[in-house]
Amino acid sequence: MNKFEQLGLNEALVKAVNDLGFENPSEVQEKAIPLLLEKDTDMVALAQTGTGKTAAFGFPLIQKLDPESRNTQALILSPTRELCLQITNEIKLYSKYVKGLHTVAVYGGASINDQAREIKRGAQIIVATPGRMQDMINRGLVDISKIDFCVLDEADEMLNMGFYDDIVSILSTTPDEKSTWLFSATMPQEVARIAREFMRKPLEITVGHKNSGSSTVSHEFYVVAGRDRYEALKRLADANPDIFSVVFCRTKRDTQAVAEKLIEDGYNAAALHGDLSQAQRDGVMKSFRGRQIQMLVATDVAARGIDVDNVTHVINYQLPDDIETYNHRSGRTGRAGKLGTSIVIVAKSDIRKIHAIEKTIKQKFEEKTIPSGIEICEIQLLHLANKIHDVEVDHEIDSYLPAIYEVMKDLSKEELIKKMVSVEFNRFLNYYKKNKDLSTQKAGTADTRRESFSGGGDGAVRYFINIGSRDDFDWMSLKDFLRDTLGLGRDDIFKVDVKEGFSFFNTDAEHADMVMNTLNSMHLEGRRLNVEVSKNDGGRNDRRRDHNNRGGGGNFGGPRGERRGEGFKGGGRREGGSGSGSGRPPRRSDSAPRDRKPRRG
Repeated sequence: MNKFEQLGLNEALVKAVNDLGFENPSEVQEKAIPLLLEKDTDMVALAQTGTGKTAAFGFPLIQKLDPESRNTQALILSPTRELCLQITNEIKLYSKYVKGLHTVAVYGGASINDQAREIKRGAQIIVATPGRMQDMINRGLVDISKIDFCVLDEADEMLNMGFYDDIVSILSTTPDEKSTWLFSATMPQEVARIAREFMRKPLEITVGHKNSGSSTVSHEFYVVAGRDRYEALKRLADANPDIFSVVFCRTKRDTQAVAEKLIEDGYNAAALHGDLSQAQRDGVMKSFRGRQIQMLVATDVAARGIDVDNVTHVINYQLPDDIETYNHRSGRTGRAGKLGTSIVIVAKSDIRKIHAIEKTIKQKFEEKTIPSGIEICEIQLLHLANKIHDVEVDHEIDSYLPAIYEVMKDLSKEELIKKMVSVEFNRFLNYYKKNKDLSTQKAGTADTRRESFSGGGDGAVRYFINIGSRDDFDWMSLKDFLRDTLGLGRDDIFKVDVKEGFSFFNTDAEHADMVMNTLNSMHLEGRRLNVEVSKNDGGRNDRRRDHNNRGGGGNFGGPRGERRGEGFKGGGRREGGSGSGSGRPPRRSDSAPRDRKPRRG
């Protein structure tokens, strides 16, 4: 029996589930579906973005509706046009075997009269943004006075976007006896107020902890001087060759400026902000979903409702004004059980904001240094070697081989390999030799100096190991694996950096022989581990900062008299500028990351 069938879904829905390839329900689906099918009830479900909430309310909603009645029976409110269309498409897929059931999307930027005509023809389910729904009610184009179900999806995002009055007005138009299902990642006061005013003894389910971050997202921060913010972003992108990311800025101006700099410097990037037309926005999102864009630079409002799988990194170019917004940002990665990383580029004066986030999301941040130029060169070189090793050969090339052999005939195997990888390596090496080192900037120091390219570090050894994110590791799980395997203490392994096919880590020099002997004699899923000493120390022996005794509150508010420009909630001028680069960096070596299935058991 299909596991979804065990939750109580009927034959038509189970058939759709099988077509979609769903095998195991997510936690929120497992908790919500049986309860919603069992009885008519109000429900508050708290779960992070990307945990399968649409199916959690969509399946029971479809099963409880009467497809033979053409009247509108259910209203689903969502914060953005993109999410509205996404929910509509998913509901249509779920209900493909339910004859006569129709779902209509209602959102701004499209003809309101066309939408009204679709509803009039018969729509049991309306999926709508609050603003457009309120407009249709005001014009008398829709009747929701007799609906049986109302779903508020991403309720906290709708309220953060200023839709409180619209939601209250819309709910006031609906019957008191309907069932209301509220789904939200967090539970701010405004969401709790709606639950009190419009819901009757709602059941509550929670996936994870209230307001906590997702367990599949690791959190890192990098301390840099304000003038080096863009250069730091550039280096972080170079240090993660397979990056597929959303970069968050506070303002439309910064978003556009950062995107333009990235494009100028050879990255596949684009801006997403409120000044774009709907056609431009749709084009950007289509390119991002198709991975023609590796780095999407966005404002928080423009990014609402973005639901793209396999985002590897969320980068906070600037911290938001409140912690809930940070939680929403980080929820763009680490979806559907996959691992993701949330990165914060922060000035020393904003370290206390990191402490406040940690306390609220109940997760620790790893303080890291910006990768040095020689470390980036090593990462890019190993990435290229992995890419060459894994590439599938198209035999159309065979006809060209005789001419290629003729050109290369005087080169030995070793010379050929050196020249091939030097095509990429030399560009990065030449660029970073000319630019200052940002890797020494941590919370305790702000000095910068030219790259020495000497590598090494007194008292510590940095290692390369041939496992990475494709083996289902992030820095936390790899650190735990190494600690347990080597029998070392929590702080004996540090500076863990995980790439797709390989990783780096540090130990004190006294452990070097044991590390090499132990790991080089091991196999993981039939593949022999290979550990070598790296030529750089990954940050000159910097260890993880101890956060256990940190203070911090539940918001970013500062005491009266804090200097302006630090983006505190409710006060001061927001931080501006997009940072500055120092010359043109090498172009990206590939246009999009590969989608590799984790293989670690």
